[in-house]
Amino acid sequence: MRVRNKPWADEYIKEHADYIVTEPEKYIGKWQDRFAKSQPLNVEIGSGKGQFIIETARRNPDINFIGIELQKTVIAIALKKYMETPLPNLQFLLTDGANVDELFQPNEIEKLYLNFSDPWPKKRHAKRRLTSPNFLKTYQVVLQNEGQIEFKTDNRGLFEYSLVSFNNYPLEFDYVSLDLHQSEENEDNVETEYEQKFSAKGPIYKLVAHFKKV
Repeated sequence: MRVRNKPWADEYIKEHADYIVTEPEKYIGKWQDRFAKSQPLNVEIGSGKGQFIIETARRNPDINFIGIELQKTVIAIALKKYMETPLPNLQFLLTDGANVDELFQPNEIEKLYLNFSDPWPKKRHAKRRLTSPNFLKTYQVVLQNEGQIEFKTDNRGLFEYSLVSFNNYPLEFDYVSLDLHQSEENEDNVETEYEQKFSAKGPIYKLVAHFKKV
Protein backbone atom coordinates (compact mmCIF):
# COMPACT_ATOMS: atom_id res chain seq x y z
CA MET A 1 0.00 0.00 0.00
CA ARG A 2 1.47 3.32 -1.06
CA VAL A 3 -0.23 6.51 0.09
CA ARG A 4 0.86 10.04 -0.75
CA ASN A 5 2.28 11.88 2.26
CA LYS A 6 -0.23 14.08 4.05
CA PRO A 7 1.11 17.29 5.61
CA TRP A 8 -1.18 16.94 8.62
CA ALA A 9 0.06 13.45 9.61
CA ASP A 10 3.05 14.46 11.75
CA GLU A 11 1.13 16.94 13.87
CA TYR A 12 -1.86 14.62 14.26
CA ILE A 13 0.36 11.82 15.55
CA LYS A 14 2.02 14.18 18.05
CA GLU A 15 -1.37 15.41 19.27
CA HIS A 16 -2.54 11.85 19.98
CA ALA A 17 0.56 10.42 21.63
CA ASP A 18 -1.59 8.57 24.20
CA TYR A 19 -2.79 6.25 21.44
CA ILE A 20 0.27 5.81 19.25
CA VAL A 21 3.90 4.94 19.99
CA THR A 22 6.70 6.31 17.84
CA GLU A 23 9.61 5.23 20.06
CA PRO A 24 9.04 1.53 20.72
CA GLU A 25 12.35 1.06 22.52
CA LYS A 26 10.81 2.84 25.53
CA TYR A 27 8.15 0.16 25.96
CA ILE A 28 9.95 -3.13 25.45
CA GLY A 29 8.70 -5.31 28.28
CA LYS A 30 6.31 -2.57 29.38
CA TRP A 31 3.63 -2.61 26.66
CA GLN A 32 0.87 -3.31 29.16
CA ASP A 33 1.52 0.18 30.61
CA ARG A 34 -0.06 1.59 27.46
CA PHE A 35 -3.43 0.00 28.20
CA ALA A 36 -6.23 0.53 30.71
CA LYS A 37 -5.55 -2.93 32.17
CA SER A 38 -3.20 -5.86 31.69
CA GLN A 39 -4.65 -8.47 29.30
CA PRO A 40 -3.42 -10.96 26.68
CA LEU A 41 -1.62 -9.13 23.87
CA ASN A 42 -2.35 -9.60 20.14
CA VAL A 43 -0.37 -7.81 17.42
CA GLU A 44 -1.02 -7.07 13.74
CA ILE A 45 2.03 -6.50 11.55
CA GLY A 46 1.05 -4.13 8.76
CA SER A 47 -2.23 -2.69 10.04
CA GLY A 48 -2.76 -0.37 7.06
CA LYS A 49 -5.63 2.06 7.54
CA GLY A 50 -6.77 0.22 10.63
CA GLN A 51 -10.12 -1.29 9.71
CA PHE A 52 -9.21 -4.83 10.80
CA ILE A 53 -7.42 -4.03 14.06
CA ILE A 54 -10.02 -1.49 15.20
CA GLU A 55 -12.98 -3.80 14.63
CA THR A 56 -11.15 -6.81 16.08
CA ALA A 57 -10.30 -4.82 19.22
CA ARG A 58 -13.92 -3.65 19.48
CA ARG A 59 -15.16 -7.25 19.33
CA ASN A 60 -12.63 -8.48 21.89
CA PRO A 61 -12.49 -6.07 24.86
CA ASP A 62 -10.73 -8.69 27.00
CA ILE A 63 -7.64 -8.64 24.75
CA ASN A 64 -5.12 -5.83 24.22
CA PHE A 65 -4.13 -5.09 20.62
CA ILE A 66 -1.24 -3.31 18.91
CA GLY A 67 -1.38 -2.38 15.23
CA ILE A 68 2.08 -1.94 13.68
CA GLU A 69 2.44 0.14 10.53
CA LEU A 70 5.55 1.58 8.88
CA GLN A 71 4.02 4.32 6.73
CA LYS A 72 3.35 7.50 8.69
CA THR A 73 0.46 8.78 6.59
CA VAL A 74 -1.24 5.37 6.58
CA ILE A 75 -1.06 5.00 10.35
CA ALA A 76 -2.25 8.59 10.79
CA ILE A 77 -5.34 7.72 8.73
CA ALA A 78 -5.88 4.66 10.94
CA LEU A 79 -5.45 6.78 14.05
CA LYS A 80 -7.98 9.31 12.78
CA LYS A 81 -10.51 6.52 12.19
CA TYR A 82 -9.80 5.10 15.64
CA MET A 83 -10.28 8.47 17.36
CA GLU A 84 -13.92 8.52 16.24
CA THR A 85 -14.54 5.92 18.98
CA PRO A 86 -11.37 5.30 21.02
CA LEU A 87 -10.92 1.91 22.67
CA PRO A 88 -9.00 1.22 25.89
CA ASN A 89 -7.53 -2.00 24.46
CA LEU A 90 -5.92 -0.72 21.26
CA GLN A 91 -2.64 1.08 20.57
CA PHE A 92 -0.84 1.88 17.33
CA LEU A 93 2.88 1.57 16.75
CA LEU A 94 4.70 3.50 14.02
CA THR A 95 7.69 1.36 13.12
CA ASP A 96 8.93 -1.45 10.88
CA GLY A 97 7.40 -4.70 12.09
CA ALA A 98 10.01 -6.79 10.29
CA ASN A 99 12.09 -7.14 13.47
CA VAL A 100 9.31 -7.96 15.88
CA ASP A 101 11.72 -9.71 18.25
CA GLU A 102 13.39 -6.33 18.82
CA LEU A 103 10.08 -4.72 19.79
CA PHE A 104 8.72 -7.27 22.26
CA GLN A 105 10.12 -9.53 24.94
CA PRO A 106 10.10 -13.32 24.55
CA ASN A 107 6.67 -14.91 25.08
CA GLU A 108 4.97 -11.50 25.30
CA ILE A 109 2.42 -11.99 22.48
CA GLU A 110 -0.54 -14.37 22.35
CA LYS A 111 -1.35 -14.03 18.63
CA LEU A 112 0.14 -12.40 15.54
CA TYR A 113 -1.93 -11.27 12.56
CA LEU A 114 -0.45 -11.04 9.05
CA ASN A 115 -3.06 -9.62 6.68
CA PHE A 116 -2.36 -9.23 2.96
CA SER A 117 1.38 -8.84 3.34
CA ASP A 118 3.53 -7.91 0.35
CA PRO A 119 3.89 -11.16 -1.68
CA TRP A 120 7.38 -10.34 -2.98
CA PRO A 121 6.70 -12.60 -6.00
CA LYS A 122 10.26 -12.83 -7.36
CA LYS A 123 12.16 -15.87 -6.08
CA ARG A 124 15.20 -13.81 -5.18
CA HIS A 125 13.01 -11.81 -2.78
CA ALA A 126 11.56 -14.84 -0.98
CA LYS A 127 13.41 -14.00 2.25
CA ARG A 128 11.47 -10.74 2.45
CA ARG A 129 8.12 -12.51 2.69
CA LEU A 130 6.71 -12.22 6.21
CA THR A 131 5.99 -15.95 6.23
CA SER A 132 9.55 -16.99 5.36
CA PRO A 133 11.61 -19.03 7.87
CA ASN A 134 13.75 -16.06 8.92
CA PHE A 135 10.61 -14.20 10.03
CA LEU A 136 9.05 -17.30 11.59
CA LYS A 137 12.12 -17.47 13.82
CA THR A 138 11.38 -14.02 15.22
CA TYR A 139 7.70 -14.81 15.72
CA GLN A 140 8.60 -17.92 17.69
CA VAL A 141 10.62 -15.78 20.09
CA VAL A 142 7.85 -13.30 20.91
CA LEU A 143 4.87 -15.66 20.83
CA GLN A 144 3.78 -17.52 23.92
CA ASN A 145 3.94 -21.29 23.97
CA GLU A 146 1.48 -22.47 21.29
CA GLY A 147 0.76 -18.84 20.37
CA GLN A 148 -0.91 -18.50 16.96
CA ILE A 149 -0.12 -16.84 13.66
CA GLU A 150 -3.22 -15.89 11.66
CA PHE A 151 -2.51 -15.18 7.99
CA LYS A 152 -4.75 -13.97 5.15
CA THR A 153 -3.90 -13.25 1.53
CA ASP A 154 -5.45 -13.10 -1.93
CA ASN A 155 -2.17 -14.18 -3.53
CA ARG A 156 -2.20 -17.89 -4.37
CA GLY A 157 1.56 -18.06 -4.81
CA LEU A 158 2.22 -16.50 -1.40
CA PHE A 159 -0.35 -18.76 0.22
CA GLU A 160 1.22 -21.92 -1.22
CA TYR A 161 4.67 -20.69 -0.23
CA SER A 162 3.41 -19.99 3.30
CA LEU A 163 1.86 -23.43 3.66
CA VAL A 164 5.18 -25.05 2.80
CA SER A 165 7.16 -22.63 4.96
CA PHE A 166 4.94 -23.18 8.00
CA ASN A 167 4.87 -26.95 7.52
CA ASN A 168 8.64 -27.24 7.14
CA TYR A 169 9.52 -25.00 10.10
CA PRO A 170 7.51 -26.82 11.56
CA LEU A 171 4.24 -25.32 12.78
CA GLU A 172 0.97 -27.14 13.39
CA PHE A 173 -2.06 -26.01 11.41
CA ASP A 174 -5.24 -25.08 13.26
CA TYR A 175 -7.22 -23.89 10.23
CA VAL A 176 -6.70 -23.72 6.46
CA SER A 177 -9.14 -22.28 3.91
CA LEU A 178 -8.79 -21.98 0.14
CA ASP A 179 -11.85 -19.72 -0.03
CA LEU A 180 -12.52 -17.97 3.26
CA HIS A 181 -15.52 -15.96 2.08
CA GLN A 182 -17.35 -19.15 1.07
CA SER A 183 -16.66 -20.91 4.36
CA GLU A 184 -18.46 -20.99 7.71
CA GLU A 185 -15.51 -19.10 9.18
CA ASN A 186 -16.53 -16.05 7.15
CA GLU A 187 -19.40 -15.34 9.54
CA ASP A 188 -16.89 -13.99 12.09
CA ASN A 189 -14.34 -12.73 9.59
CA VAL A 190 -13.19 -9.13 10.02
CA GLU A 191 -12.25 -7.70 6.63
CA THR A 192 -9.39 -5.33 5.91
CA GLU A 193 -9.86 -2.42 3.51
CA TYR A 194 -7.84 -4.32 0.90
CA GLU A 195 -9.94 -7.43 1.39
CA GLN A 196 -13.19 -5.54 0.83
CA LYS A 197 -11.84 -3.99 -2.35
CA PHE A 198 -10.29 -7.04 -4.01
CA SER A 199 -12.18 -10.10 -2.75
CA ALA A 200 -14.55 -9.96 -5.74
CA LYS A 201 -11.58 -10.69 -8.02
CA GLY A 202 -10.82 -14.09 -6.50
CA PRO A 203 -10.74 -16.19 -3.33
CA ILE A 204 -9.26 -15.11 -0.01
CA TYR A 205 -6.92 -17.67 1.52
CA LYS A 206 -6.46 -18.07 5.25
CA LEU A 207 -4.42 -20.19 7.57
CA VAL A 208 -4.00 -20.28 11.33
CA ALA A 209 -1.06 -22.15 12.84
CA HIS A 210 0.95 -22.41 16.04
CA PHE A 211 4.48 -23.44 16.93
CA LYS A 212 4.76 -26.89 18.41
CA LYS A 213 4.83 -26.99 22.20
CA VAL A 214 8.29 -27.14 23.71
